[in-house]
Amino acid sequence: MNDSSHVSFQAGLERCITALKSGGVIAYPTEAVYGFGCDPHDRDAFERLFALKQRPSTQGVLLIGADFEQLRPYIDMDALPAEALQRVRDSWPGPHTWILPRASGVPAWITGGHEGIALRMTAHEPAAALCRAFGAALVSTSANRHGTPPARDAEGVRAAFGDRLDAVLDAPIGDASRPTSIRDAVTGAIIRA
Repeated sequence: MNDSSHVSFQAGLERCITALKSGGVIAYPTEAVYGFGCDPHDRDAFERLFALKQRPSTQGVLLIGADFEQLRPYIDMDALPAEALQRVRDSWPGPHTWILPRASGVPAWITGGHEGIALRMTAHEPAAALCRAFGAALVSTSANRHGTPPARDAEGVRAAFGDRLDAVLDAPIGDASRPTSIRDAVTGAIIRA
């Protein structure tokens, strides 16, 4: 990786999209921390991401999208009660991650074999811009080794992971003080406050 911290946002975005489309793993700013991302349907990229994190892949990851249409293909809409869907849609875009019924075609590696899938329509503009430019939802998991604090800026990501990342989108994180809440859309149960 030959990322200069002085490249423009647009140039960094283009570099990230090129990396994503060629099976790369990137880092980008989210609402509270830097996240790792890859194409959720690229199993090799997904396995590289988990190797970077030194985290068991059975834990699964969440996906972010810029709009509901990017997230809809991952949801079993027939298994989602109308009131649950309304609750989710009322909270998006925003820092709210929901566990939703998983569509049958979703690769098991995304969810770690769990029945549901964690999704968020991000309101953080750099992350949303990345999803819009990619044209689809992306994996979003904190940019850190399992059990260590996540990076909160591009310099921290580069210092920790250097050339093992294919690109870094250099932009500010959001103003959230901790990662987003996670709730079960059907039951309303709080998974992470």
